[in-house]
Amino acid sequence: MNNSKGGIYRRCIKRPMDFMLSLIAIIVLSPILLVVAILVRTKLGSSVLFKQKRPGLNEEIFMMYKFRTMTDERDVKGELLPDSARLTKFGRLLRSTSLDELPELFNILKGDMSIVGPRPQLVRDMVFMTKEQRKRHSVLPGLTGWAQVNGRNGVNWEEKLALDLEYISDIKFLLDIKIIIMTVGKVFKQDGISAEGMETAEDLGDYLLRKKKISKEEFYSAMEESNTLN
Repeated sequence: MNNSKGGIYRRCIKRPMDFMLSLIAIIVLSPILLVVAILVRTKLGSSVLFKQKRPGLNEEIFMMYKFRTMTDERDVKGELLPDSARLTKFGRLLRSTSLDELPELFNILKGDMSIVGPRPQLVRDMVFMTKEQRKRHSVLPGLTGWAQVNGRNGVNWEEKLALDLEYISDIKFLLDIKIIIMTVGKVFKQDGISAEGMETAEDLGDYLLRKKKISKEEFYSAMEESNTLN
């Protein structure tokens, strides 16, 4: 991947702009962050933050922060219940309004993420991507991205990853501004929050297996690889 694409904006302006905008957003939105944190603690218990390892720039693993949206309910064997059973009405509200994503502003401030870029997927999603699709990790992952404003979880995995590659091929200031504006509209419309018939987004490996695009042997082999990266 030619990282020189995008010119001066990509190489010299995008990161300083991310830092300044995320800092301003944290200050301005601090009352909302505080209120949401209190509500999460009251309704869902501790911890307030959901932390999960994600692949970032050049597939370096970082810890991503979100507000917690699910309970820790378990079955008689001590195993976590399915996501659909643990996702509360309050959690759905946080997701539909994207308020659960606000702690990622601190990831942007730290330099783990950008405001606009390919969304950081799970480590176990990365190992199921093709070599071409994994080029999406040649840039910082984003709070929002081209795939998110063109369907979010309402498009299939192939379309989503193709949109990521389309974005990184020519990153421009005006495109980032366009994506940010479109993101605000998507949030207000609560558009594309989840895939049809699913409470939460389907993992790439599960999708490929369900569509019979990989064998069970390939699935379990890739899952073992992902466990070594976490």
